[in-house]
This record gives sequence, C-alpha cells and structure tokens, in this order.
Amino acid sequence: MRIAVIGTGYVGLVAGTCFAESGNDVVCLDIDERKIERLQAGEIPIYEPGLEELLRRNVHDGRLRFTTSYAEAIPQAQVVFIAVGTPPGEDGSADLRYVLAAARSIAEHMRDYTVIVDKSTVPVGTAAKVAEAVRGVTELPFDVVSNPEFLKEGAAIDDFMKPDRVVIGATSQRAFEVMDELYAPFVRTGNPILRMDTASAELTKYAANAMLATRISFMNEVANICNRVGADVDLVRKGIGTDERIGSRFLFAGVGYGGSCFPKDVKAVVKTAAEHGYDFRILKAVEDVNETQKRLLYDLVVGHFGSDLSGRRFAVWGLAFKPNTDDMREAPAVVVIEALLAAGASVCAFDPEAVEEARAHHLGDRIDYADKPMDALKGADGLILVTEWNEFRRPDFEAVKQQLKTPVVFDGRNIYRRKTLEQLGFTYYGIGC
Repeated sequence: MRIAVIGTGYVGLVAGTCFAESGNDVVCLDIDERKIERLQAGEIPIYEPGLEELLRRNVHDGRLRFTTSYAEAIPQAQVVFIAVGTPPGEDGSADLRYVLAAARSIAEHMRDYTVIVDKSTVPVGTAAKVAEAVRGVTELPFDVVSNPEFLKEGAAIDDFMKPDRVVIGATSQRAFEVMDELYAPFVRTGNPILRMDTASAELTKYAANAMLATRISFMNEVANICNRVGADVDLVRKGIGTDERIGSRFLFAGVGYGGSCFPKDVKAVVKTAAEHGYDFRILKAVEDVNETQKRLLYDLVVGHFGSDLSGRRFAVWGLAFKPNTDDMREAPAVVVIEALLAAGASVCAFDPEAVEEARAHHLGDRIDYADKPMDALKGADGLILVTEWNEFRRPDFEAVKQQLKTPVVFDGRNIYRRKTLEQLGFTYYGIGC
C-alpha cells in the first residue's frame, strides 16, 4: 500500500518506519527542512530503542523516504496519516492549527479517493473538523479516520508491531476495509481491530491515558499516607496488584508522571468536559496530586538539610521523564532541579540520553553535566535519583559513599532497599517506604 505520513515527530516517525517494515511504500513529510536533511542522512532526531536500525534498513531497501514536498508525497498515496503536533493551549485545549493546515494541504494535492487518518492525539470532534477543511478545498472523494496511537516511549517499536489492539474510528465500510488491510500484518496473533465511530475513537485515547495517569496519582497518594503511618508502599502495591480486578501495572509510587502524553491528555479531557458543561473533578485532582508529587524530592531534601541550600551541591541521576527516552517534556527532574537552584544549591546531573536535550531546551548551563554517573557524585551533599534507568539500579554503593560529601540518598523511584543502604551507613529517603 502507498502511504504518506505528515509529521516526523515521535508518532509519525515510528508509524512510518513500522508501516515500511511491513512492506508498504512510505513517504514521510515534514516542513522542517533541517529535520528532513538529517533523516535523509540517516540521523534520527529522537532516541527510541530499535528505531535507528529499522529506519536505515527500510531506507536502504527503498520502502521509506523523506520529503518536504506535499506534491511529492500526496498524489499517489492511498492513505495519508496526519501525525503533527497538537500542543496544549493555556486553558488545556489542544491546538489544532497544524492538523487542519495539514488537512488542507492534503486536499490540495490528492488526486483520487484518499483515506485521511488522524494519528495525532486530538479531541472529540476533530475528524469532523478535518473533513470540513478537506471539503472546503476539493470535491474528490475521501474518508477521515480516527486511529489513535498507544505507544510507550522506550518500547514504541514493539507496541506498534505487536499492538494490544488497534482502534479504528470511521463512518464508511470502505475506510474500515482499507484500514483492516493495512493493519492485518500487525494483528496476526489475534489481537483485535476495534471498529467504532470517530468520536469514540478520539475519546478512547484520552480516556486510556487519563486512566493510567489516575492510577499513578492514586498510588502516589497511597505512598504519602504510607510515609505518615509507617507502612511500606511496595508491600501495599503487591497486596492490591494481585487482585485481578486491579492488576499490577502502573501501581509504582514515585515523583509523578511527565512526558508528552499524560499531562497534555489529562488537561484536554478536563477541558473537553468543561466545554460540555461537566466538571471532571477526579482528573482535576489527578493533576493537582501530580504537580505536588513532582516537588516531593525537593521537600525531602529541605527536610534533611533545611530550606537554605546555599553552598550545597547535589548529584541528580536521571533527567528524562522515564527510562529509554530523551524526552524531558513535563519531566519531574526539571521541577526538582529548578527548586534546588532557587534555594541556592548547585547541581551536577547525569542521564544516558537526555543531557543534550536538557542543555538545549530546559536547563541550559545553569547546572553541570557529568559524562558518567559516578562523576556527578564528586563533592555532592547527596544523591537524588529521579529516573530509574537500569544502569542506576545496582551501583557500587561503597564507591558512591566515597564520592559523596555526606552519604544521603533521595530515591524518587524506590529502586533501592532502605535496609541495605542504612546498613552501609547511608541516610535513605524513599517514596512511601
């Protein structure tokens, strides 16, 4: 099948590459000339395990190419995916200007019946707005489909190639059949393709992320209670996670969620509800809990050292919002570091992938960056772990102790054992344990 993907961000690049891997002829379009030049040279603008190898193989085999030209990408395409950004406005609503601009450009260049697919995360009613935009430009036949993505950063290739389910929202049998054919190679093991109307498909994506965000904030509230009553949140997690009605995933306490999806999507659901006269109180609480939780490590530092941190230096392990990505959007590490700097402290941070992202877009030269985890510890008053990269899980704690000025660890992901560290002479602070 001939496919065009508009937008070479996280979703568009993963989708285009995986569709090419399944044998389709794919062209990815972006108006950012520099990004397209880098992709044509085999440079990947994001970090995602497995993506670089997959992309280069499909470019080499001629199934995947990149362009800045709608005239090159659209006329021959049977299916066109819109995967451009939908940044949140100040009120939490999704900004659809890029989606609708892409829709109009598609309409200007299509030459036959085309399935136009909303792959970006968009609010309810977007498919209708896209259809209206296309009809304003062309009289050629088309269908608009809502096909939300459910990719986890750090595991996106597996998620796309082996999806739990594929959600297809459409209004015509013809569009459903085209999408069924396109996704058939990915659901050979029997996982479902779920057909529904476009509004339900649009809301499904937001509802899924809002539910996961709710579980995270709920467990962080439980962890905060554990701190007060002397319970261990890890034991509580196991106690409730073995209930088959609840399950064990997304029950780990920590310093809050971040990234490109959960914060934006929770805000969007709250905004959509308000636009239809409903006060989504649970999700408002989820947001409030998450913002408070991001400051928890800082509060623990202040509780140990006092509010004046002038002259103090801290090592921070982890800058990305989660492991296996360089994404720092809404990352808890930024909140913690900004608070430390405001209190007069200095910071040296290490992250396996996100240092350049931090330096370029979030923290600049206001902090120091280490080339190795142990280098960040030299002369620090304490270690603050924010992101649970695997390489942080089993450090040489004797070496850690020797590097630190004072042996104190603030563990924002509960990856260390309190008893073990205390036996080694550390002061240990965890989340709810």
